[in-house]
Amino acid sequence: MDLSVTLKGQTHDLSLKNPVLTASGTFGYGLEFASYGDLAALGGMVVKGLSLHPREGNATPRIVETTAGMLNAVGLQNDGVEAFCSAKLPRLPWQETAVIANIYASSVEEFAALAARLNEEEGVAALEVNVSCPNVKEGGVLFGQDPVLAAQVTAAVRRAAPGKHVMVKLSPNVTDIALLARSVEDAGADSISCINTLLGMAVDLASRKPSLANVVGGLSGPAIKPVALRCVWQVARAVKIPVVGVGGITTAEDALEFMLAGAQAVQIGTGNFMRPDCAFALVEALPSVCERLGIEDLGAFRGSLQLD
Repeated sequence: MDLSVTLKGQTHDLSLKNPVLTASGTFGYGLEFASYGDLAALGGMVVKGLSLHPREGNATPRIVETTAGMLNAVGLQNDGVEAFCSAKLPRLPWQETAVIANIYASSVEEFAALAARLNEEEGVAALEVNVSCPNVKEGGVLFGQDPVLAAQVTAAVRRAAPGKHVMVKLSPNVTDIALLARSVEDAGADSISCINTLLGMAVDLASRKPSLANVVGGLSGPAIKPVALRCVWQVARAVKIPVVGVGGITTAEDALEFMLAGAQAVQIGTGNFMRPDCAFALVEALPSVCERLGIEDLGAFRGSLQLD
């Protein structure tokens, strides 16, 4: 069965050999998981979020297990864009599978600078713009919670990286995710990934303290799958550009549910922590699961949810 898919963007398309990607922040730079499967067998890898300069992240503890998921407040620790371009990217199989760079910043100008730097790299197939971070110039409001700010970031990245497919990753921590989706589409996004983590917290009864040093963190894993499915369905109906589903996907059946709701492709996140070969196993299982469910053409299957 043909598993290939092309995310047809407004400016640039993104061709994938299959619809299975790894989610940023859960797969390192890709190299860390090479012993668990063939990286080139994946549809693509979204690498750990990159900033202009190296970042240490938050104080520990910064990860805690929850019912059917986990909370994290890692704080976007990374080696910086230059270290990625010089030491990580050359070792990835970018000629065989798509490498997508997730980027984040605290100002529109920083987003543009990051995008411009990565636009120079042949091995980067696309940029995923993380708008779930604070705009320091606007008093800390999250870019992804304001349609105007989200559009400004998207437009700046689009101008700075004319040679790349631009994907924008939306947060579920908003009142109307469809409104945000339309704003980034209008600003030039080629595709949308949703969702990022849900804001949550955990407490320790014995110590009577928060379980995370940061107090609150991002909830991910199977617990958020119903929210992610709802967001994908709403966004896919609101925009014309492709949607990539993220949130609680651990099996081929999960992936197909997102495609049924309108996703063109999916990302595997917390599943990589639960089972390091999760994404590889999902790629391998997808054809047989499609056969069992009578799905002969993924293109025809996508977005075919019956509402009556």
